[in-house]
Amino acid sequence: MPTKKIILGFGILISLFACGRSAEEKRMTNASLTDSTSNAFISSTAAVENNKDSTHKFIRTADLKFKVKSVIASTYDIEAITSRLGGFVTYTNLQSTVDNVSKTAINADSTLETTYYTVSNSITLRVPNTKLDTTLKEISKNIDYLDYRIIKADDVALQLLSNNLTQKRSAKYEQRLANAIDNRGKKLKETTVAEDVLLNKQEQADNAKVSNLSLNDQINFSTITLAIYQRQTLKRELISNDKNIEAYEPGFGSKMLDALKYGWEILASFIIFMIKLWGLILFGLILYILYRKFWNKNK
Repeated sequence: MPTKKIILGFGILISLFACGRSAEEKRMTNASLTDSTSNAFISSTAAVENNKDSTHKFIRTADLKFKVKSVIASTYDIEAITSRLGGFVTYTNLQSTVDNVSKTAINADSTLETTYYTVSNSITLRVPNTKLDTTLKEISKNIDYLDYRIIKADDVALQLLSNNLTQKRSAKYEQRLANAIDNRGKKLKETTVAEDVLLNKQEQADNAKVSNLSLNDQINFSTITLAIYQRQTLKRELISNDKNIEAYEPGFGSKMLDALKYGWEILASFIIFMIKLWGLILFGLILYILYRKFWNKNK
């Protein structure tokens, strides 16, 4: 019987140890999955530049919202990542939004004010298109909880081609119209109409050129829009109570307790004062004893 009990006890200990290890391994596995999925969620093949593709021209954008441990710390880290990878910040709006304010009367003239607020920041980044995927993966280290991420790759190759063709057509038309004005535009009215048409064509060509410049800029530098926030925070502050102080006047029982407490403090102070004079009291007591002793002898 004792042997069976010992074996049973060892079996229970082994089971508990195995369960403990299983729970710990499961926790570590879940933590590892959380770290790995943060990178998986934030990146996409749409953010990767394909150098072998010379036909398509993509404007890549990323839009993300996520929670962080500290908005201020993450903001500094994101700005440092952007600068290190050759990008720049075009917009940032760091602010605190007050969610609720509560006031609790502490005593007759003081109130505890508790403010609940949420810190957030809206950030717009521009990074080289070849660094978009790397930037997103670097930023993902700040994610505590991902709300959403949207990554888009818009092909604007045809729009670029259309603008180039518009510029070529306008250039040819401008040349022909300018020659016509110089050679045959004798009358003022005809010359004015022709000049207006020429100006209109030049404007179309300029618009197509500016459009191409804007598209090429968006192609070369991807845009990342971030909305980050942190857990609600509270701040407590003791402020003076400027309301009706009589409403906080203590009752008779409170006044009695305060009076007893005050009286006890006076008594304790007196006792401590007398104890501090123990030497003087002892000296006086010795003098009194000697006086009585010699006085009785003289009698």
